[in-house]
Amino acid sequence: MNFDVYLPITSPTLIFCVVLLIILFAPIIMGKLRIPHIVGMVLAGILIGKYGLNILERDSSFELFGKVGLLYIMFLAGLEMDLESVKRNSNRFLIFGLLTCLVPLALTYVMSLWLLGYSQTASFLLGCIMASNTLIAYPIISRYGLGRDSSVMLSVGSSMISLFLALLMLAALAASYGEDVGITFWLLFIVKFAIFCGVSIWLIPILARYFLRRYSDAVMQFIFVLAVMFLSAAASEAIGVEGIVGAFISGLILNRYIPHVSPLMNRIEFIGNALFIPYFLIGVGMLINVRTLFQGPHMLWIVFLIAFFGTFGKAFAAYLSSLLFRLPKSAGHMMFGLTCAHAAGAIAMVMVGMRLEVSPGVYLVNDEMLNGVVIMILITCIISTMMTEKAAQEIVIAQQTIVSGSAADSHHDNEKILLCVKYPDIAPQLLELAIMMRNQSKDSGLVALNVVYDDDKAASNRERGLRLLEQLQQRAAASDIKMQTQVRLATNIANGIKHAFREVSGSEIIMGMHVHTEVNPKFWGDFIQSLYNGLNRQIVLTRFVQPLNTLRRIQVVVPSRAEFEPGFYRWLERLGRMATNLDCRIQFHGRNESLELIRTYLTNHYSSVRAEYTFMAHWNELPKLAETIHDDHMFVVITARKGTISYKNALERLPNELMQHFSGKNLMIIFPDQYGEAKDESMTFTSAQHQEESSIYATIARWIHSKRS
Repeated sequence: MNFDVYLPITSPTLIFCVVLLIILFAPIIMGKLRIPHIVGMVLAGILIGKYGLNILERDSSFELFGKVGLLYIMFLAGLEMDLESVKRNSNRFLIFGLLTCLVPLALTYVMSLWLLGYSQTASFLLGCIMASNTLIAYPIISRYGLGRDSSVMLSVGSSMISLFLALLMLAALAASYGEDVGITFWLLFIVKFAIFCGVSIWLIPILARYFLRRYSDAVMQFIFVLAVMFLSAAASEAIGVEGIVGAFISGLILNRYIPHVSPLMNRIEFIGNALFIPYFLIGVGMLINVRTLFQGPHMLWIVFLIAFFGTFGKAFAAYLSSLLFRLPKSAGHMMFGLTCAHAAGAIAMVMVGMRLEVSPGVYLVNDEMLNGVVIMILITCIISTMMTEKAAQEIVIAQQTIVSGSAADSHHDNEKILLCVKYPDIAPQLLELAIMMRNQSKDSGLVALNVVYDDDKAASNRERGLRLLEQLQQRAAASDIKMQTQVRLATNIANGIKHAFREVSGSEIIMGMHVHTEVNPKFWGDFIQSLYNGLNRQIVLTRFVQPLNTLRRIQVVVPSRAEFEPGFYRWLERLGRMATNLDCRIQFHGRNESLELIRTYLTNHYSSVRAEYTFMAHWNELPKLAETIHDDHMFVVITARKGTISYKNALERLPNELMQHFSGKNLMIIFPDQYGEAKDESMTFTSAQHQEESSIYATIARWIHSKRS
C-alpha cells in the first residue's frame, strides 16, 4: 500500500495530534538514551519534515507557533534574570558580550576568506551569523531552577549583546545594498531605538501596576502579560530590530512584578514549556536537510569549518571570560553551552543574504552556504544542549554540597507553615505571602487551616471553610506546592489554632488581621492576644492594601536587643526570602548592634537583596516613620511578648500608634520565637480556654496614658 498519497498530512487536527505526540514521547525516548530532550525535539523535526519522512509540511502553524516559542524563550530569560546582580556585574556582561560576539565573527570571517574562498561580504555575513546565538538550551535551565545563577545570567545578557550587535551589523550590510544609506539612516535608527526603550521603561510599569492591583483573575493576568510581550515585540520589529529584543526587554521590565515563585510565573513557564517552545524546536528541525552531508567531501568540509570555527570562538570567549571573572569550571561549561547554539536567528540572517543580489541573477548566499549553515545549526544545538545539561548537573551538585556543608552552622529550621484563613478576599494573598517566605529548596509543604466556631451556624460555616480551602489548594497546586487542608470545630478559636499547630508540628503561623473601625483596647481582636500569649512560636499577622507583587519597598522596625531573641534569624530569613522573591528594596530601622548582625546575615545568605540600614535611637520615633511609608510599601513591625528580653513598655502603645499613623497601609506584625516553656507542646484540651496578658496595673497605666493624651 502506497502511503505517499496521504503525506504530508494536511488535516489541522492530525497535524496538531502528531506534534503533541512528539512533545509527549520525545522526552521519554531521549531520557532512556540519556540525550537532552531538546535534541529529541530537533531530531523529531528532522524526521517528520520534508527532508525526512515528509509526514508534516512546515506550514503557517509552525511559522506562528515557532515565532511565539522564540519570543517566549527570550521573554522567560528576561523574567528570570536577577536584575540586581546585572547592575552589580554590568562590566562583566559587557566584556563577555563583546568577546562572544567579536571572537567568533573574526575567526569565521578569516576562515571564510582563506579556506572557503568566499567574498568579503559573504564572509562578513557568515561571521555575523556565528557571532549571534540562540538560547535554545534555556529550557534546561528552567528545569534545574538555575535562572539566577551568575553564569546563566552572564550568558543571557551576553547573548542579547551579541545578538543586538550582530543584527546591527547585518542591518548595515543589508543597507549597503540600498540607495538611501547614510548618516541620516543610522541617526534615525538610534533615535527610534532610544524612544522604544524609553517608552517601554515608562509605560509597561504603569500598566502592570494598574492592572495587577485591580484584577486578580489568573486568566486575565496571564493574557495581560502575553499582550505586553507581543506588543513590545511588535514595536521592536516596527523600528527595524528583531522582535526577540523587544520580548527580552519586556521580560526585564516585568521582572519585579512577576515573582519567580508566584502562580502567575508558574503558568507562564508551563504554557511555554508545554507547547510554544517545543513547537519552535520541532520547526527548527524541519528546516534541516541532513542529506546534504552525503553530497560529497566538499560539503562535509564546509560544514566542519563553519561549525568548528564558530563553536571554537564561542568556547574561547566563554572559558576566557570565566578565567577573567574567576568563576569555576562548571560556570565556563555553562557559559559555553548556552552561547554556542544557533537556530532561528541564524536562519533569518541567511534568508536576508539570499535576498541580497550581488549581480544580476547571483545572490550573496548560495545553496552551498545555506546547507552548511543549516547543518551547523543541528551540530551546535546538540553541543549546546549536552554541555548545558552537564554544566547544570555540576552546578546543582556543587550548590547542594555547599548547602549541606553549611547546614551545621545554620539555625535548625524545621519549617512547616500553618496558614490560618477565614475570609476569601484575603486568603489568596496570605497564600502568596507563605509561598514567598517558604524554603523552595526543602520543598516543604503548607498547611491551611480554617477554624469554625462551634455554634448553631457551624455546619454552614464549615461548608464555606471547605470551599475556601479547596480554592487555596488549587492555587497552591498551580505553583507545584503541596498543601494540606483542615477545617476544625472549636469552642475557642485560639485553642483550635493551637491544637492544630501542635498536631501538624508547625514552625510558624501566618494569618490576617481583622479590620477595625475605631481605636480600642481590642486591637488584636478577640483571640489573637490569647494566641500569641499561649504560643512561643513565630506568628505573622498581615494586612494587605494592594497585591504583594506591586510592592516597591519593605520597611522593617526592629526593637533594641532583638538579636538576643531565639527567633531573630527565623524572621530575618523569612523577610530575606520575601525581598528576594519580590525583587524589592528592604530597609531596616533599629539600633546599630542589631543592624550590624542583620547586615552580616543578609550579605552571607541573601547577597542579591537590596538592603538599607537606618539608625533609630528609640521606639518613640515610630510615628515619625509614617511620613516615609507609601502605599506601595510594606511596613513590618518586629514586636515581642511580655517578659522577653526585647520587650519594652513602649510596645503598649503600639496598637494606638498603628491605628493613628499607619491606617490604610500594608502592615505586617511579627511575634518571633521565644524561649520558655513550650506552651504549644504542653497544652492539653483541659487547659484554660483563654490567656490574657492584661492586669489591673496595665489597665490603670492605659487609663492614665489616655488622660494625659
